[in-house]
Amino acid sequence: MSTVIEHAVEARLVAAEPQMLTIPASLHYDRDDPFAVRMTFPAPATLEGVDVSWSFGRELLTAGLEESSGDGDVRIRPYGYERTVLEFHAPEGTAIVHVRTAELRGFLKRSAALVPVGHEHLHLEIDEDLAELLRDAC
Repeated sequence: MSTVIEHAVEARLVAAEPQMLTIPASLHYDRDDPFAVRMTFPAPATLEGVDVSWSFGRELLTAGLEESSGDGDVRIRPYGYERTVLEFHAPEGTAIVHVRTAELRGFLKRSAALVPVGHEHLHLEIDEDLAELLRDAC
C-alpha cells in the first residue's frame, strides 16, 4: 500500500476581475507526516513562476468544510454547499481559491483510509526524529 496520496483538484482563483481563473492544484498527504496536508500550485499558476506549496493541518481542512476555521496563514471556510474557500496569507499578499467541496471530501476520505483520524500519532517516528535532533545538536 502506498504511503502517499496525490489528488489533483481544480481551483478557481478569486481575483479583482469578475471572472475567476481556473488553475490546477494538487493535494498531497503523506503517512510520514500524518497531521499535515499540502496543497501545491504549479509554476504557471503562480506570480513567482515556481511551484508554490502550502502545508496545513488535515484537521483544519476537515473543520473548514463545515465552518470558518484557521486564524493564521491558512484559513478555510464553506462557501455554499458545493464549494470551499481556502485563503493563503503571505507577506506578498493573499491568494483566495475556491475548490469543490466534494473533491476535498474525497481527498480526506482517501487520507483517512491511509491513516485513520485519531491514529496519526501511531505513524510518527518519534525515536528516530529525536535521535536525529540530538545527533545534530552534538
